[in-house]
Amino acid sequence: MTPCLGGIDVVVLAGGLGTRLGGVLAGTPKVLAPIGERPFLSILLAWLRRFGARRVIFGLGHLAGEVETYLQAHAPADIECIAVVEPGPLGTAGAIAHLAGEIQNLPVLVLNGDTFVDADICAFLDGHRASGAPGSILCTRVADAGRYGSVEIDDGGRIGGFLEKNAGGGGGVISAGVYFFERELLDMIAAADGPSLEIDLFQKLAPGTLHAHAGEFPFLDIGTPDDLARAPAILAPYIGD
Repeated sequence: MTPCLGGIDVVVLAGGLGTRLGGVLAGTPKVLAPIGERPFLSILLAWLRRFGARRVIFGLGHLAGEVETYLQAHAPADIECIAVVEPGPLGTAGAIAHLAGEIQNLPVLVLNGDTFVDADICAFLDGHRASGAPGSILCTRVADAGRYGSVEIDDGGRIGGFLEKNAGGGGGVISAGVYFFERELLDMIAAADGPSLEIDLFQKLAPGTLHAHAGEFPFLDIGTPDDLARAPAILAPYIGD
């Protein structure tokens, strides 16, 4: 893999409550969910390291202290890890706005701390830069898009709109929760009139504002028991890193 993230900040949003997992994790933060004998965060950092990541900012909330303790003891020596703790639940847009002062290098790569998509981030970065868009979304095709809500992509590779969740709606293209943002998009997030990145910002932008980097990539949402059970098989190539 090409080490393209050396001069780019990475933001990991890991402040969620983990309510969909119920008692499965027994008080463990989702980002520290055990995958085999390793916490998910360890695998995520190893994966980012393959692309050359050297500076990662964590937006923390629920059980933040456990994540901070883990990072202090186990973060790779060549990755600077910065923890920013939310004063309370802020949502995705609010979390990014809260930690934006720590972002030093643009574009910034933003990802959710409870999902994983096995895509070439360097190809995604190249596509984002070539698009000239203020923001880009990594998109993947899944068998049940209704579980997430789907993304409409026009012939020019721009996002034309978002469709609501519709259980049993069949296959389609979804946002994988991985983004590249320029300063213009960060300013839009700061001015958003609600806590949700998707609902309070993306869905209100003019069609064609955002670029889509789409493909068929292995995708995990470890915030659900079924995908948490699937995680060891999907993450097997990275567990030994």
